[in-house]
Amino acid sequence: MWHDMFVTGISYGEKTIRTVLVYAAIVILLRLAGKRELAQLNTLDLSVVLLLSNVVQNAVIGNDNSLVGGVYGATVLIVVNALFVRLQAYLSDRAPRFERVLEGSPSVLIRDGKLQIRTLRRLALRPADVIASSRKQGAEHVRDVREMVIAPGGGMLMELKESQEGADREDVQDIRADLARIQERLDMLLLQRGS
Repeated sequence: MWHDMFVTGISYGEKTIRTVLVYAAIVILLRLAGKRELAQLNTLDLSVVLLLSNVVQNAVIGNDNSLVGGVYGATVLIVVNALFVRLQAYLSDRAPRFERVLEGSPSVLIRDGKLQIRTLRRLALRPADVIASSRKQGAEHVRDVREMVIAPGGGMLMELKESQEGADREDVQDIRADLARIQERLDMLLLQRGS
């Protein structure tokens, strides 16, 4: 029993290479799958993500079922990801083209209050999902949106038309001043009526 837990079935070098290659393959596949896969997980997408880990498991661990081998594989995966993220951050400052190739570029979903149907079709996004996301971000209607984009990481970012933007601190102060003036007039009218 102890032997099976602590003795790996394959060499650490092979396990490292397997993990790195599977990691690279999954990154490439997710990049090719597009932003939609990252933007939202519907039932079908969730099924794919759950099955993906099971499908590549044997490619990572080989014929090794040891505890140590599993922990080692997980450690290699986390280290490779951390190094890759740092390399990506370093290169994106020095070579923006690299980041665009790796991550992609934002896609406009709504422009000047109109859904960009071609873009939605290309990304396999449903108009209802985009509209729901715009409502969550404060738009009452699509026509209120100046621009909404889906970022390379899958986040949907929206900018309202100027007429639809919320009040800022200065606007609130102006409203309070107006209300104070109205209250003064009401008070004066009530005093005039009462005398």
